[in-house]
Amino acid sequence: MAETLVIIDYGSGNLRSVEKAAERAAREAGLARHVDVSDDPAVIRNADRLLLPGVGAFAACMAGLAARSGMLEAIEHVALVEQRPFLGICVGMQLLAAQGLEYGSNSGLGWIQGTVTPLNATPTHRSPHMGWNDVHAVAPHTVFDGLDGEAFYFAHSYHFDLENDAHRLAVVQHGRSINALVGRDNIIGAQFHPEKSQRAGLRFLTNFLRWTP
Repeated sequence: MAETLVIIDYGSGNLRSVEKAAERAAREAGLARHVDVSDDPAVIRNADRLLLPGVGAFAACMAGLAARSGMLEAIEHVALVEQRPFLGICVGMQLLAAQGLEYGSNSGLGWIQGTVTPLNATPTHRSPHMGWNDVHAVAPHTVFDGLDGEAFYFAHSYHFDLENDAHRLAVVQHGRSINALVGRDNIIGAQFHPEKSQRAGLRFLTNFLRWTP
């Protein structure tokens, strides 16, 4: 029986491109994975893997999750109680933090301690950080196998400032070192967009679909 990856629909947008990329990654790798997009807590609760995308502002995305009855509880059941594989992308990665400072101070999920803070623009490094940039591993992890030094696509003006360096898995340089991949246990967050990152992005999604924490 095929495993189910559920992409969480909480009104953030960009879901179809993530869905298509995950389906292609599974198909090309010959993996039996069913990809579903859902805002139904019952569907989310029964997922074998969860993917939390994110486009827009931290506070709006967190409010979108909280506004759907039973959704946060279902997500926490899968990720924290059942400890099934969980991936957050872009703002979905930032929501793993305890706090976000975009448009005031707002609470996040608090699964990985840290704060989402503004990128500091410089004459040579603008904010937002947009486009292709090389990502370098700082700690080995299955989801980043074969990808050290590969270029991924970024589009963000805030970044995840970690409290614990042990949760840093990969970095990107944009004026300074920025956390590009974070994680602990069964939880992974990517600041880049794998669905926009061509072959490297497909490899990353394939690694996630194969990952058994």
